[in-house]
Amino acid sequence: MALAAAPARTGLVLRRCRLERDPALGRVVAAVQACGRGFVLAGRWGLPEGAEPAARVLVAGAEPSFTLPAHEVPFAALDAVERLGGEVPPGAIGGGYVGWLGFDLARSIERTLGPQPPRPTAGAATQLAWFDDVLRRDEHGEWWVEALLPAHADEHDLDLVAERWRTRLDDASPTPPAGALGPMRDVAGGAAHRAAVAETIERIRAGELFQANVCLRLDGRLEGELAGLVEAVLTRTDPWYGGWITDGDGRAILSASPELFLRRRGREVTTGPIKGTLPRPPGSGSDPAADPIAARLLESAKDRAEHVMIVDLMRNDLGRVCDYGSIRPDLEPIAQPHAGVWHLVSSVRGTLHEGFGDGRLVKATFPPGSVTGAPKVQAQRVIAAVEPTGREAYTGAHGLLSPVCGLDLAVTIRTLEVDGERAWIGVGGGIVSDSQPQAELDEALGKAAALVHACGSRVVGEADDDANPVSDIAWLPSAASRPDPTAGLIETVGIRAGRPQRLVQHLERLRNSAAALGLPVPADLAGRIEVALEGAADGRLRIELAPDRDALVEVVPFSSASGAAVLLVPFVVPGGLGPHKWRDRRLVDDATAALGGTPLLVDRDGALLEAGWANVWWEDADGHLCTPQADGRILPGIARAELLMAAPGRTRSLRGVMLGDVAERPLLLSSARGLTPARLPISPPAVVDRAIALAGELGALL
Repeated sequence: MALAAAPARTGLVLRRCRLERDPALGRVVAAVQACGRGFVLAGRWGLPEGAEPAARVLVAGAEPSFTLPAHEVPFAALDAVERLGGEVPPGAIGGGYVGWLGFDLARSIERTLGPQPPRPTAGAATQLAWFDDVLRRDEHGEWWVEALLPAHADEHDLDLVAERWRTRLDDASPTPPAGALGPMRDVAGGAAHRAAVAETIERIRAGELFQANVCLRLDGRLEGELAGLVEAVLTRTDPWYGGWITDGDGRAILSASPELFLRRRGREVTTGPIKGTLPRPPGSGSDPAADPIAARLLESAKDRAEHVMIVDLMRNDLGRVCDYGSIRPDLEPIAQPHAGVWHLVSSVRGTLHEGFGDGRLVKATFPPGSVTGAPKVQAQRVIAAVEPTGREAYTGAHGLLSPVCGLDLAVTIRTLEVDGERAWIGVGGGIVSDSQPQAELDEALGKAAALVHACGSRVVGEADDDANPVSDIAWLPSAASRPDPTAGLIETVGIRAGRPQRLVQHLERLRNSAAALGLPVPADLAGRIEVALEGAADGRLRIELAPDRDALVEVVPFSSASGAAVLLVPFVVPGGLGPHKWRDRRLVDDATAALGGTPLLVDRDGALLEAGWANVWWEDADGHLCTPQADGRILPGIARAELLMAAPGRTRSLRGVMLGDVAERPLLLSSARGLTPARLPISPPAVVDRAIALAGELGALL
């Protein structure tokens, strides 16, 4: 590629004046949108080192004087920006280059990356434009018009710039044109992401690399203008490095990024890699010392291992362009609060070699280490091999280069990208040797949640655009809580008057599961059961199979149900618990204690699965008894199969059942407990009464 032939940006001085008004964010966005190409950045842009964590600024620009050709490599143009000497007001920006550097720019740096995945919305890797002036609200709420003017410019020239901004604001509507983001979908599907993660784990364990950041893509459609979503996103997510940047021709990004890629003040350079994530529920505080989830993140061996690798990678990258001995990483990471998540964050600092420009700095460190992996080049090759689609702006960098304040680039994550009506969000996470594919998928979607919800959208399942949102339902806290398959299997059989109920069917299910998991079944199991049942009255026969111990067969007491309706509390477990009855019951037990009721398991799209200890049934408006289909996400209950056969004209096994469908007359059915009436937190008394009556009516069928 040719080097960019950008005009020289030298001999400039900073001039600024107060705006003497306080425009609302919506009006600023509308003013920029009316000009075509422009930007609004919100967060910590241009702030000096040591600024308070709560400090936020707003910077806007419109009608650039120069746009870097999209096909050009930008490094020479960045190197050509002359730094202003002398004292400048803290936080002042004045103008400069603003835009983004897409992930594909890495191919101009490292030419041995190999083929990349398909790019459904391929765009230019570089989107940079030079803005001679900006509108800026500082961290104290004061508004400034700032301009980079020739040294011979006078106050009249600054007045013209200020008047142009006043006219833009006066002519703008109070809010920009409306925009709406439709449902977002992982077109490749969750299974594809899990498979990509699993393959990456295999490569790591084979010694090919240490870590790779594997991502998925959520696609949707934008109706109206992206500018109509800017205020909601920047207000609701309160990003550290957020912003809206548009090329004026349909291509744009709207970012709520939490991560600093590069900050340069003078010759001092800082990078702030993020690696390590746990959910941060709504209403959580911002003090990590007082938050148990933040404490758990700081103690997580897996997250700290991910983090240390990337900090070391960024040390190495900065070491290529910084003075020897000047690289200074934080001794320990901190837990930092962001929209919907806690992150592990460190800072790595260094002193840029005398005479080195920002182009050389960016080239030495791009793409960011936290969104590639270690070793970086091999991680990029693995990313290209396992991800279903190529990345665009996502996991590149966006921000500004100012002759006044220096360089501020964020990692382009938590970012909505738009090309006309097409919209997409990339999300992912770092994969290491002990990563779990489902947990990585859950984490990726959790990272997207705050941005998706701020846009007024939702993530839907692969086959149902009308899937119920589950943002207000408790979520599975971590993959560590999932049942451990290596703990083995259990089977529980009801005993009535000394006789085991449906024993043949239970043993068949147990043997099928054991065969699938490679667990041995004792040849004398039938004899052990016969011995255990001697003298038994009512109770439960419990059989346990585990790989590291002999089978356990015992009869345990069991109290009959009271007849009162059981409280069901919806609880999201992506993918469900599967078709086996796991011996490890910690997830259900912990959820029961935490929720104050029986967990009603639903998938991430709101699809109804099962209860913590039973299959779910309900009576629809036509009097049919319905239950979710046994599609591999739920335990195929023995009593469930019996009821389906006992009343074929009245019962139905349905696919794609959503949480809202079970609101009417829910029932629980297990072989050991029989039919149990149930209720949701919102169930009115009449529904509860009908469920109780229905349980008694149907009991004769079993």
